Amino acid sequence: MLLKRIIQLFILIAGGVIGYLYFPDLAALAGFDSPQWLIPYFGLLLGAIILFLISFWLVDYIVDFLKLIEEKLVKAPVADLLFGSLGLIFGLIIAFLVNIYLQGFEIVLLSEVLPIFTTFIMGYLGFQVGFKRRNEFVGLLTINRKSEKEELEGVKASSDGNVKPKILDTSVIIDGRIADICETQFLEGSIIIPHFVLEELQHIADSSDVLKRNRGRRGLDILNRLQKEVPVDVQMYEGDFEEIQEVDSKLVKLTKLLDGILVTNDFNLNKVSEFQNVTVLNINDLANAVKPVVLPGEEMFVQVIKVGKEDKQGVAYLDDGTMIVVEDGKGHIGEQVEVIVTSVLQTSAGRMIFAKPKHNGKQASTGS
Repeated sequence: MLLKRIIQLFILIAGGVIGYLYFPDLAALAGFDSPQWLIPYFGLLLGAIILFLISFWLVDYIVDFLKLIEEKLVKAPVADLLFGSLGLIFGLIIAFLVNIYLQGFEIVLLSEVLPIFTTFIMGYLGFQVGFKRRNEFVGLLTINRKSEKEELEGVKASSDGNVKPKILDTSVIIDGRIADICETQFLEGSIIIPHFVLEELQHIADSSDVLKRNRGRRGLDILNRLQKEVPVDVQMYEGDFEEIQEVDSKLVKLTKLLDGILVTNDFNLNKVSEFQNVTVLNINDLANAVKPVVLPGEEMFVQVIKVGKEDKQGVAYLDDGTMIVVEDGKGHIGEQVEVIVTSVLQTSAGRMIFAKPKHNGKQASTGS
């Protein structure tokens, strides 16, 4: 209702202004030329009344039209509105400059009519250019990101374009097993080393803490091995994401932009990446997957080396580091014992095998 009243008020004022300006000329043509001072005010009143009466019929159409425009504008993307409006403004500015030149002609068609036509045409063309070429304008405004994207494209490997690049994080480089995996040629495509990961490794290698310093230097040694000894395509990504502080977040963003695969053994980074729909290769998962399969009832020789957590338990390890909990193995510490596997437990930390000495198993079966 408020919009309707505002439109009616506008029409009323417009009618009064039109009557005030043009009614004296109409009155002069009709022969009504006295009193001169009253005619403009009579025209103001007459024009206001006429257009106000017309507004009762016209206002509903205007309100419906404005609401339709409002719905279209609300639903339109912000980029469309922004660049369409900028194009319209630019077109109107050009029309204004052209009209200044046209108004210098004494011909009425050029000085009065053509400027109106020019304003409409230039405004329309400006809006259309801004609206339809918005993607290119966005590209010009994000030229730094464009160059960043070109660099990303430059590090994408494989001749057929189907093999995704592998982006290494700091933890998997320090771990060192990635070099052995690459040497076996199980990983296809390029290996990408981001510059911000290299900086983090250098920072760790310069740490005052001896353990951190050794880990950082190990990571740098692994990088040198990847570049010089391992038959794999290693590339450096020199770009950075200055608006992001954490290295893990930078890795996730880079992997998305490259449409690549993040290689890590960091549990938290693994979960964050999966949450953001980033493909992850976890070295620990790979190590667990390639461990020898052990089934319940299988027999093996192990050396019990220490006491387990529970009473009478002993602990042994396979060559790959898999822990074996031996029931009644406490009395066999330091001995080579033949055991029978009773169950296998797979956890996030790895695999755990439960077994019992074979001679105890025989005794149990004999006793039964």
